[in-house]
Amino acid sequence: MPAATRTFTARNVQLTRAALAAVAAVMITFSPDHSAAVGLAVFAGFALSTGLVQLLAAIIVHPSGHRWPSVIIAAVSFAAGMFGGIPGLRSEGLFFTLVIAWAAATGLVELIAGIRSKGTDGARDAVLVGGLGLLLALLLALVPAGFVQESVLAGGVTSTLTSIIIGVGLFGGYAAIVAVFLGIAGLTPGAKKTADAETGTDADRLADHGGHA
Repeated sequence: MPAATRTFTARNVQLTRAALAAVAAVMITFSPDHSAAVGLAVFAGFALSTGLVQLLAAIIVHPSGHRWPSVIIAAVSFAAGMFGGIPGLRSEGLFFTLVIAWAAATGLVELIAGIRSKGTDGARDAVLVGGLGLLLALLLALVPAGFVQESVLAGGVTSTLTSIIIGVGLFGGYAAIVAVFLGIAGLTPGAKKTADAETGTDADRLADHGGHA
């Protein structure tokens, strides 16, 4: 697709993903309920919308031969989002199983894609976001099942910390970090500068050839 008619670019993908992650982070941060039902509802919406963005990226942004990471991430995200979106299935066990599987699969794919495209625009972003996904999967896997800890705060108020509260909080923290990182990456004009430099280099070469003709 010609650059002049392309309306959805790699930068748009980064900014859209950042916005979706920010929404998920805000919803979890300001929700007083960190239950499995709330965590899976937020995750389902995040996964489905992320899958849609990745599908659009595969169709519109990425050239043929480089679409496989977005296609795989979109497929995994759609599947995870649909399972998490079924109210009757929402439980603590499903939250940990689903989010760990999603984070591990998508994180690994994005990490491999970033490593394989080393030196190109977006490679470093893919490596870091993929690494964050794998870290989320690891941290969630380390949360003890059935963990409950009660503590007494100032004024005699009792606070209870459970495994699902930790798990939902970890997902919210992951979403917040991804939102900040991809937001900065999407607003950084590095890709445009690189493209302009390449265009300028090509123009100089053509001028040199014309001058020596």
